[in-house]
Amino acid sequence: MTGSDSTDTKGGPPAAADFAAERAAMLRAIAEEVLWTNRYLGKTALDPRVVAALEAVPRHEFVPPDMRAAAYENRPLPIGHGQTISQPYVVAVMTDLLHPEPTHRVLEVGTGCGYQAAILSRLVAQVFSIETVPALAREAALRLQRLGCANVEVRHGDGYRGWPERAPFDGIIVTAAAPKLPPALVDQLAPGGRLVIPLGPRGGDQDLVVIRREADGTLDRRSVLPVAFVPMVAGK
Repeated sequence: MTGSDSTDTKGGPPAAADFAAERAAMLRAIAEEVLWTNRYLGKTALDPRVVAALEAVPRHEFVPPDMRAAAYENRPLPIGHGQTISQPYVVAVMTDLLHPEPTHRVLEVGTGCGYQAAILSRLVAQVFSIETVPALAREAALRLQRLGCANVEVRHGDGYRGWPERAPFDGIIVTAAAPKLPPALVDQLAPGGRLVIPLGPRGGDQDLVVIRREADGTLDRRSVLPVAFVPMVAGK
């Protein structure tokens, strides 16, 4: 992945090398939190491919300019339109739970700034991403194109409906909380595929849930971790 990381002598963003320490600190914070939450996750370390993707993607490119100094802190940050870029630990865990493989086709519901899609783009063959806020969809598509994520397709639409024209998917990841499991997303999951989604009401108890479609079509459901996400909004 390439980006415009050159230093601007007139006060622009720092060069990519200036964020090396911050990136390393972010990865350490993620690893520590995985250890702290291993009783939920059932593991003490994430897939090395996922960690490598997190290290490679320039998170500072996905936050507003005035937030770049905080880009690698292990916390969510506002990106406008009432939305956030998720905490790096949460992005890491959700990606890991998806079990991404190089041949997979993945649907993302909730493009936001495009950071999760950029992570996935390094791990799977194709990413299809839906965003309900038109401005965010446009900005994310341009950003991902600029950063060389050629295997990501972004569109404005209703995430509750999924993307039936591109289904079935080997993985589906939802980056906002739904009050209940959207049937269309379950229907678009391929045999052996995984759906990673936060479920629960806004301001109430939410759980990160993994749904796996078995070869015979039955669904295996597992609640992994208590979380707090912005609500999933139906598109127009």
